[in-house]
Amino acid sequence: MQRISPLSLTAALTAALAVAGCGADAVGAPRAAHGAPEPVDRSIARYLDRTLPAGPGGTVVAARGGELVHCKGFGLADRAAGTPATCDTVYDVMSITKQFTAAAIVKLEMMGRLRTTDRISTFLGPVPPDKRGITLHHLLTHTAGLPNGLGDDYDPVSRDEMLKEALKSKLLSRPGTEFHYSNTGFSVLAAVVEKVSGTSYERFLAKYLFAPAGMTRTGYVLPKFSWAQVAVEYDENGASQGRPFDHPWAADGPYWNLRGNGGMLSTGRDMFKWHRALLGGTILNAAAKAEMFQPHARIPGMRAAYGYGWGVLRTKDGRVVWHNGGNDWSFASYSRILRDGTMVYWVTNQVSQADQWNLEDSELEMNQALADRARDTD
Repeated sequence: MQRISPLSLTAALTAALAVAGCGADAVGAPRAAHGAPEPVDRSIARYLDRTLPAGPGGTVVAARGGELVHCKGFGLADRAAGTPATCDTVYDVMSITKQFTAAAIVKLEMMGRLRTTDRISTFLGPVPPDKRGITLHHLLTHTAGLPNGLGDDYDPVSRDEMLKEALKSKLLSRPGTEFHYSNTGFSVLAAVVEKVSGTSYERFLAKYLFAPAGMTRTGYVLPKFSWAQVAVEYDENGASQGRPFDHPWAADGPYWNLRGNGGMLSTGRDMFKWHRALLGGTILNAAAKAEMFQPHARIPGMRAAYGYGWGVLRTKDGRVVWHNGGNDWSFASYSRILRDGTMVYWVTNQVSQADQWNLEDSELEMNQALADRARDTD
């Protein structure tokens, strides 16, 4: 399976924003985590009722600063079982995973274990001459010149096999000179996290990012998700494509063509907790966040740049950071307005219906509409 580019809508998103300013039963519907409520904003609910087509399932989250104003599912997470989507349904967040990988790198920098200016040879050992200039900064900003991918997401590729293929791949440009979106680069970063920390990529994220943020339902396999908690994905004809872990995975998560650049599982409630943690200093200090949200690399032909695992937009509302992701079946979008702390996240387990609708095409309108309603205190 080849994934769509999560930056395919950057130009339109830039233009639009510039002017607009849990636990579960073994079967059946998952309960809200620990009986947690599902807040509903009536204005957002009315907007979604008239905007979303019949068919897809998903979850929509909106926050105003540290306040969760809306977290509610729509449609079904599993059509065969009749399981409704909720605030606590688990989905693949796809390329939004990259911000977790980037945060792990800057966390290690905070800990004094590395610097983003370090060359990859510091961690990987001898590398081919054409790749000796590649730094962690280049990988984080998609300017290393590495290819987008090395094969199918579900190819049974180990970490060392992925690194071998990445290092022998032909560069698309000299390191530091051009932007080329690269899933491979973020898998290499995940390998660096493991080599520097001495623990697995997922365990490092769980200990240093997710646990301090209160994110108990985010990970690959450590949260021990039950089958009923995780949404089924559907193709454009409505045919089931199963759950993420129904595809070939290693015992500890996705194989390495996907690990670190995608495939993370999470809930809408946990994605709010991630936003809330980023508002303060729970996981990253001010200097680390400034580095992550800095517009380091201009995206060619677009009025947007790339930070560390985040797209960065300058708008009349100030700096907006966002990322989205898709995999042919599902789609997710996550955005944060840094000035006032507004956050919008939505995910669907069926992004399109052949010749009828495509929710990816509605991303811009939905993000803006949801943000506006989240900020409206009337």
